[in-house]
Amino acid sequence: MSPSERPDWSWAAPGRVNLMGEHTDYNDGFVLPFAIEQRTRVALRRRADGRLRIHSTQQDGTVETTTGTTPGEVSGWAGYVAGVVWALRDAGHDVPGADLWIDSDVPMGAGLSSSAALTCATTMALDDLAGAGLDAAGIAELALLVENDYVGAPTGVMDQLASVHGRAGQAMLIDTRSLTVEHRPARFVDDGFALLVIDTGAAHALAEGGAYAERRRECERAAELLGFTALRDVTERDLARLDHDVLRRRARHVVTEDARVLACAGLLGTGDWAAVGAIFSASHASMRDDFEISCAELDVACSAAEAGGALGSRMTGGGFGGAAIALLPQTAVGSVAASVRAAFAAHGWPDPRVLAVQPSAGAGPL
Repeated sequence: MSPSERPDWSWAAPGRVNLMGEHTDYNDGFVLPFAIEQRTRVALRRRADGRLRIHSTQQDGTVETTTGTTPGEVSGWAGYVAGVVWALRDAGHDVPGADLWIDSDVPMGAGLSSSAALTCATTMALDDLAGAGLDAAGIAELALLVENDYVGAPTGVMDQLASVHGRAGQAMLIDTRSLTVEHRPARFVDDGFALLVIDTGAAHALAEGGAYAERRRECERAAELLGFTALRDVTERDLARLDHDVLRRRARHVVTEDARVLACAGLLGTGDWAAVGAIFSASHASMRDDFEISCAELDVACSAAEAGGALGSRMTGGGFGGAAIALLPQTAVGSVAASVRAAFAAHGWPDPRVLAVQPSAGAGPL
């Protein structure tokens, strides 16, 4: 960016790691994420001609369109940016043209919500530009609308809420029905523990594959057959009334995962990290066997992490690829990383990226 191209606004929004609660958000359930240090930065400069020019440091070339963009018109990474313009204008806000520069160190396709970081940072920047006056909840809801209706990814609202509500040293217990956010201490680093993200390199694309949408439909069908609005209201006893084996297993994952979220949230302030690790392992088994959203790379990453000294490990994110997380003593970081890399090498897979994360601040201006 040259001095003559100085931006009018600059914002940043983080990715997130989900400690517990996969595929519970669109079932009106509970999730327990935290914002991470890695974030996406958006710099913006107003234009007078009604055009959008979008440039990313991580992508080749510049994408150009207009503020009159409609769903399906802009695809790929730039669709998340164009989608924010569409959503703001659809809500009645006058969005002028703009040049946007995007930079990010949130790994893409790893289940760390790089898309929510991009849409939330862009929403905040364009909210300033248009004078829309959105609060944190409004920013999260608009960013979700972009993912669902412009990009076509049928995700829930967890990622966006985590990105805008993050606090250093704290996780967020989010009730996705009421959209209430309770901050809980998650100072595992102070207790001598670490949380490692293991990026398997098996990329997932939730808007492109049909499996994620199929899981959502299965959950909705299971709730309907049981006579409930959402699986949030189903108990384990209710599951016996489901004659369909696949639907019963899908529902069982959501019901037990909600319970694991609440149990894990209750443990965060106690320092009982061994119990948290055990919940991690139970969650991964449920996603692997009942919800069937894991893959070979994720299963190997989790088992190798535990063999190397982790207290527990689980896939995190939407599944079908992406990342696993492992909870371990800080003294075991080297052995866990070595164990995972050795296991991947034995399978002939590329070396996984391993990085430590901790709860960090949410989105805001630069």
